[in-house]
Amino acid sequence: MNILLVKLSSLGDVLHAMAAVQDIVRALPDARIDWVVERAFAPLVQRCAGVQRVIACDLRRWRRSIWRRSTRVAWRDFKAELQRQPYDAVIDLQGLSKSALVAWLARCSPTGKRFAMANQTDGSSYEAPTRWVADVALRVSPHSHAVARARELCALALGYTSPEQLSFGLAADRSKPAADAGNDGAKRVVALLHGSSRADKGWPPANWIELGRCLNAAGWRVALAHGNDEEQRQATQIAAALDDAMVWPRLPLDALADALASCAGAVGVDSGLSHLAVALGLPHVQIYNFDTAWRTGPISAIKQRSVFGLPSPSVDAVWQAWQAVSEMIKAT
Repeated sequence: MNILLVKLSSLGDVLHAMAAVQDIVRALPDARIDWVVERAFAPLVQRCAGVQRVIACDLRRWRRSIWRRSTRVAWRDFKAELQRQPYDAVIDLQGLSKSALVAWLARCSPTGKRFAMANQTDGSSYEAPTRWVADVALRVSPHSHAVARARELCALALGYTSPEQLSFGLAADRSKPAADAGNDGAKRVVALLHGSSRADKGWPPANWIELGRCLNAAGWRVALAHGNDEEQRQATQIAAALDDAMVWPRLPLDALADALASCAGAVGVDSGLSHLAVALGLPHVQIYNFDTAWRTGPISAIKQRSVFGLPSPSVDAVWQAWQAVSEMIKAT
């Protein structure tokens, strides 16, 4: 059975959908699974167990340069790659107009069908065209976690029951990247994932500094990631105020996954990198300024915790959560 998943962006959403791939592999071990995704996230999808072919697109960039010849050529090449293989099931996991367009362009086998969500779920974006172009629109639980939503839609489309076991199937090299990122292995390293594409999801630099000092006092070395100049400036500011901290170089996404995987754990705001830490199975504390952890936060409460507070969680609350998950590190 040839299956095409359409989940284009963003980083957290793409990571959440990886659990559905693992369900399909368990239920239909002979299935061939391809995935359409924005090019920026393709290196991670290529590491997702069970994905045979990654079809990268640049819809975000193409929309900004729609009349350029280079865009028309790139779009033509993308369509050719998308339609190279006929599919028995095309599943739109995004629920937006852009994903509906991709699903509509994909080529189905003579008996193949396109599947989409028939309804919006609480707190998530949804656009009607996703069900207009589908052969089968399936109603999913209206109040569900993003991971559960993707798993439920795939199970309904392909006719199996989602297992209790949860796995993201994301591979990482836990040996080589430590040196590349500056982790010398002499101390256990905790990554601080302070950056976010939304300022209202951030945590004050003073809080990161205070948390970093708590970590240093407890024997942890701190590493700070960054994805742009402003995040690098803040990372440098935080590291300068700590006794034992390093700022990683700006790493490509797959190399950053390896660097994270080499750490003992992570603390981060509600961001794509935090969701990456979750998918890698790291002991992790995720900081929420909005009461939305039920929808996107860590599912495993054993070694991954979310902390919510208004206007933002206190340092003490985050530190207490880290102490709880770090007990799991000592036990392993």
